[in-house]
Amino acid sequence: MTLAVVPPQNSEPVFYVVDEHEHPEGASTMLGFWIYLMSDCLMFAMLFATFGVLGGNYAAGPAPKDLFDLPLVAVNTSMLLLSSITYGFAMLAMEKSRVGAMQAWLVITGLFGLAFISIELFEFAHMIHEGATPQRSAFLSSFFTLVGTHGLHVTFGLVWLVTLMVQVARYGLIEANRRRLMCLSMFWHFLDVVWIGVFTFVYLMGMLR
Repeated sequence: MTLAVVPPQNSEPVFYVVDEHEHPEGASTMLGFWIYLMSDCLMFAMLFATFGVLGGNYAAGPAPKDLFDLPLVAVNTSMLLLSSITYGFAMLAMEKSRVGAMQAWLVITGLFGLAFISIELFEFAHMIHEGATPQRSAFLSSFFTLVGTHGLHVTFGLVWLVTLMVQVARYGLIEANRRRLMCLSMFWHFLDVVWIGVFTFVYLMGMLR
């Protein structure tokens, strides 16, 4: 694009060529999503640090050995790990433009995610029934905050998953839907990595205290 600048009297006009750089479609979306993931990393880092400081303050209340059911938590962990694997299969099907197979893998991913949330809610309900509520001790406050925040992220991920499945069913694998599915893939695997940290730092190390 060429712009002309009106000069003073008795002078010739000066022309400038403005070079407009092309921006790939969706580039701003991916950049914004990476920034969001980095902010989420900081938030979970603070929650882990808080648990590290407060996780040993039981206030004469129940300790991890009294509350945690490691076999149940291990099953819950496997649900989330399997959901990451099935989402990976969905991405492979997307690359081959196999909409039906991709949707089927997304359904399986959603079912694994739903199983994870259900088991976590069962664990919370059992702990509260035993009197281990968030206000009982600093340990329980930090535990419910960290694990509950992760659970909320998984819940939002499930809502996002269903929304994208509806979008794909209506509009197919257009470029925008592919980009959104890729963003959800990064989000889902991120939650998987965070949960491995929770399982190790909160549950396993908690049982060793």
